[in-house]
Amino acid sequence: MPIVNTYYTSEKDKQICFRFVRELKQYVSELLTCGDIELDANEVSVRLIETRPEGLIAHGIELEILAHAFSERVQAQDNICRDVRKWIMDKAPEFSDVQVWLALDELVHSYEPK
Repeated sequence: MPIVNTYYTSEKDKQICFRFVRELKQYVSELLTCGDIELDANEVSVRLIETRPEGLIAHGIELEILAHAFSERVQAQDNICRDVRKWIMDKAPEFSDVQVWLALDELVHSYEPK
């Protein structure tokens, strides 16, 4: 299940983010769909996390997308980040800057056999 951690610094930024959360889930699910893995918007978790401005690189919001490292995603990771950045800047021009990172990792489960 992909996770999109969205870091913002003010109540105003949080309200802007609320406007596009559902659409962001759908957009990210489409971008991360690959091979035999077809994602649905309900399989993407978007978390809104308040932080202090001095902790961010961006002068707006930062997104950290965590997902499994399928080869198609690895090959397209720069494009995925640029596409999400552009999509958010189009949806919320109020943000002067948006930075996006895609962290691809091995898939793990918390299953413990009996």
